[in-house]
Amino acid sequence: MQEITIITQNKVGALAEICELLGSRGVNIESICAQGVGDSGVIRVVTGDAATAASALRARKGVSISTGDILTVKLNDEPGELGKIARKLARAEVDIESMYLLSKQKGVMEVAIKTGDLFAAMKAIK
Repeated sequence: MQEITIITQNKVGALAEICELLGSRGVNIESICAQGVGDSGVIRVVTGDAATAASALRARKGVSISTGDILTVKLNDEPGELGKIARKLARAEVDIESMYLLSKQKGVMEVAIKTGDLFAAMKAIK
């Protein structure tokens, strides 16, 4: 699974423009995390079609993107579970570039984790 990180201007309507662009290309957003950081907006998306999404975004002026593989992990939906995963990664000296919820249902949550070393992350978590 791939995450697309989008850097754009932090302005009213920027998120709407990105979401509309992806929708107009038939790209379904499966997960999204957006935040303003000073003058920049940082948007992370997981889509049903990363190649089409990346192509559409690269063609847009004022937007820079990067793509990267993410690890998905299913955990019990209980207090402390995310902390356990984060601690395992820290012990293995694996950096966490991003982590966010993908889905949550029937006592199970699925999280996305982007790291600098996916292989080391997978090894640490198992």
